[in-house]
Amino acid sequence: MTKADRWLLPEGVEELLPPQAARLEYLRREILDLYQAWGYEFVITPLVEYLDALLVGSSHDLDLHTFKLTDQLTGRMMGLRADITPQVARVDARNLHREGPVRLCYADSVVHTRPRGLLTSRVPIKLGAELFGYAGIACDAEVISLMAETLRVAQIESVHIVLGHVDIFRSLVAAAGLDADAENELFDAMQRKVYDEIDTWLDQRVENINLARMLKSLARLSGDAAVLAEAEQVLAHAPPQTRQALAELQQIAELLQRNLSDVTLGFDLSELRGYTYHTGIVFAAYTPGYGRAVAKGGRYDDIGKAFGRARPASGFDVDLKILARLSKSLPPHRKVVLAPNSDDAMLVALIGSLRSSGSVVIRHLDDSEASRDLLAELKCTHQIVEKMPGDWQVVELNTTTD
Repeated sequence: MTKADRWLLPEGVEELLPPQAARLEYLRREILDLYQAWGYEFVITPLVEYLDALLVGSSHDLDLHTFKLTDQLTGRMMGLRADITPQVARVDARNLHREGPVRLCYADSVVHTRPRGLLTSRVPIKLGAELFGYAGIACDAEVISLMAETLRVAQIESVHIVLGHVDIFRSLVAAAGLDADAENELFDAMQRKVYDEIDTWLDQRVENINLARMLKSLARLSGDAAVLAEAEQVLAHAPPQTRQALAELQQIAELLQRNLSDVTLGFDLSELRGYTYHTGIVFAAYTPGYGRAVAKGGRYDDIGKAFGRARPASGFDVDLKILARLSKSLPPHRKVVLAPNSDDAMLVALIGSLRSSGSVVIRHLDDSEASRDLLAELKCTHQIVEKMPGDWQVVELNTTTD
């Protein structure tokens, strides 16, 4: 490694410089204020903890994305969190001991062993909200509505939310009597949406013609609200659990259509994001300016069982770095004032007053006269000058160039 290489960051690891960092922090505060207004309480969980607790209820994919290390004090395996949801579930199950619904939110860094997609960060800042303790569809509708409001606060335009339900696929697979290996094969084909391959596979592996037909149709049931009407016909003779899952999806869609008039709803009945993790409805938000989901979530009941208290739960998260990159929201313009380096009482009082009112005041530590380059570098809009001894005044700088 050369001396220059020592300063290189690992691939997929980046630092945020001004003004990007300021923009991200402004957005973080705005969104957390939104969550507080909805009754979601902020929690901070540890970056590192024992691996067996960190991966509770998670998928194999999350295990692969988690850095492992040995605790030098105990010899036990630890992990750098790659997701915050399991930690928040532990907070609900082990620390709060509340009987009714609990609303929690968070905003903090996670670490991934590899990027989850092209041009994605290995150190995303996860911002999300989770609702524990209520199994009804009103819980899912609230969480999805809050996700939509999050994107609205961030001024993400043309939002398209896609809904699915993992129990539709899961119940059909169970009725077909497929073992775990066969289920994984079909799941993989469903995610790739290779229709011919799916049809051939089902013809060869599923004896029940009606179930095979339903599973073939499931891969193709994707689009606008008309998909639900088509699914009603296709799954008319499906097992009761399948019909119940479809009914839940329809009811949630009706609630959202009334509450989210400015958001386009779509449906994908073969959308199985987080299949081994989620237990009911799943959802993701898209925008034309980004090729992947900009926010995603779903229901994951009973995740707290491993912590001694099973609770229904639903939630979502976003990568704040991506959100800040796509957002049209900007921090409010603030007056930036350059002040002389003097301890005059009147000047000190004026500086305090300006800062209290929201202005940025930067002391010019060099007693020499401020140059035009310095004023531009500090982005100063005003300067404090002494008109007469003890008479300090704020004057607007001429921003025109010679």
